[in-house]
Amino acid sequence: MQMNLRATVLTALLVTSVIGAAAAPAATQQAEGEAYSGTFVQFETGNAAVTNYAVDGSVVVDSVRAQSASETEGGIGVDAGASSSTSISGSAVSTRSQGDASASVAFESGTDMEAHDNQRGVVTFTASDGDQVVQANVSGDASSEGDTRVVVQGDDGAQGTFIVVGDGNVTTNADGQVTARVEEDSQLVYRQYNDERSDSEKTQEEMIQNGEATAEVYVYGAAESGEDGEESAESVVTYGQDTNAEVQERSQDRINVTVERTESQGKVLITTVSESAVENAESLEVYVDGEAAAQADSYSDVRAATEGADQSRYMVRQSGSAEAAVDVIVGINQFSERTVSMQSAGDGGEPTATDADGDDMNGDDTDGGDGTDGDGAGFGVFAALVALAAALIAVRTRS
Repeated sequence: MQMNLRATVLTALLVTSVIGAAAAPAATQQAEGEAYSGTFVQFETGNAAVTNYAVDGSVVVDSVRAQSASETEGGIGVDAGASSSTSISGSAVSTRSQGDASASVAFESGTDMEAHDNQRGVVTFTASDGDQVVQANVSGDASSEGDTRVVVQGDDGAQGTFIVVGDGNVTTNADGQVTARVEEDSQLVYRQYNDERSDSEKTQEEMIQNGEATAEVYVYGAAESGEDGEESAESVVTYGQDTNAEVQERSQDRINVTVERTESQGKVLITTVSESAVENAESLEVYVDGEAAAQADSYSDVRAATEGADQSRYMVRQSGSAEAAVDVIVGINQFSERTVSMQSAGDGGEPTATDADGDDMNGDDTDGGDGTDGDGAGFGVFAALVALAAALIAVRTRS
């Protein structure tokens, strides 16, 4: 018996040491603040720059710096043209934190960077203290689409887009240097795509840029997130200061999102749903506060719903930037706090309208009729008897 006890203790010590050794590098990286590695997004931080920003293992931005506009020579970013090649020195990277599916970096000049670990690798740069200049050196060819959007084309055909949300402008030069001047409380946003942007994705960019779409939600399956078990994961992106969004529930047949705004004007919610996270994702139906939203035929219909319409509208489109995923675009007709429920119709039956906690709003029983799980009451008694018998046998063996 002493030999068995000794063997058990040694085994426990060995397991503890292995786990500790495996966890040590991750803890060291977090403490030093030198690298972030999520499911989709990876990057490194230096003294005055964020470097090697990668999406799905491919570096799309070599480096990003930020500096107060008042400290840049001639106010870079105001009249910077395609021939400009003036670089900024950049301010120090002062802090970094990690949360669920995101990582934050603060530049001392007053730029807050939020990297969102999702299929599009969305990253936002917010001018939180005065006007800011954000400058990125990209891996690929960059070209301007007006003065508020720059498109980056990689060697593999993948594209990414820099978008100014709010007040400011962005431009690029022949060397692949992207420079943006972002006025206080405005944002520079970067979105990455696996291939060339579709017309649908271009329209989504326009809605984000114009302030029509103020939140994005990404829901993906456990296989994509690298997590054990069957749980899916999510990432939430908000644009501007007046919108908050949170995923309240996610399951194989339902996603519930609470969206809250300080203003009553309607806005658009964009959700990208992996087909591995929700069954029959292509046939999702949308409810807003328990009431069925009308199905729209076009983005114009979705936009019209936000302009004082009597009913919210939605449409479902195949996502061009994420494999085996759909985009659900919901035009919410009014605010302040709304619950958006995206539900699978399954085999053609009507989905059940639920609230933010997943409770049935129609009064139907969703637990199977008798309030018990699928194993039944008798199964629990049988399991207890088996456990008791095993314990008695173990005691008798030791004696």
